[in-house]
Amino acid sequence: MQWRNSSTNYGLVSITMHWLVAVAVVGLFALGYWMVGLTYYSSWYRTAPDIHKSIGLLLLALMILRVTWRFLSSGPAPLASHGRWTRLATKAGHGVLYLGLFAVMISGYLISTADGRSISVFGWFEVPALITSIPDQEDIAGLIHEYLAWGLVIFSGLHALAALKHHFIDRDPTLKRMFGRADA
Repeated sequence: MQWRNSSTNYGLVSITMHWLVAVAVVGLFALGYWMVGLTYYSSWYRTAPDIHKSIGLLLLALMILRVTWRFLSSGPAPLASHGRWTRLATKAGHGVLYLGLFAVMISGYLISTADGRSISVFGWFEVPALITSIPDQEDIAGLIHEYLAWGLVIFSGLHALAALKHHFIDRDPTLKRMFGRADA
């Protein structure tokens, strides 16, 4: 398998980043959903949020790399069988996913840094608090983060269903492309 995207397939770099992001989004959502129910006396009360923040910031770095990679290695050409509306829905859907990812991560950052403290990423390095002056920052960002996370997971599920629809109903190579096998 090639590293870069071709006219028919995604390359190893794009595929790896796609699936890492997918696993991280589902994992972060599950962890976030679970950790909001923890009590102060739970042994995970401090650990779970630290893990959540660390993975979230690493995901932000990965998404910045992913956007950069999209400019360096454009994706495969649209399939001839995809009409104008399918192509438009694909672009719009990917745009919503990208914007949603960045928005949920930025809101998470604003929650975590509202008190002016930096965020430790697994103890490897610190991400400083740059914005701390928004009134009720933690509460507003928290509400936005929660709704965006739900929206992102629901939209990601629709994205997965669309890929399965292309594979099983349309019988086109859309899903195979994300595994690097469209011309196999």
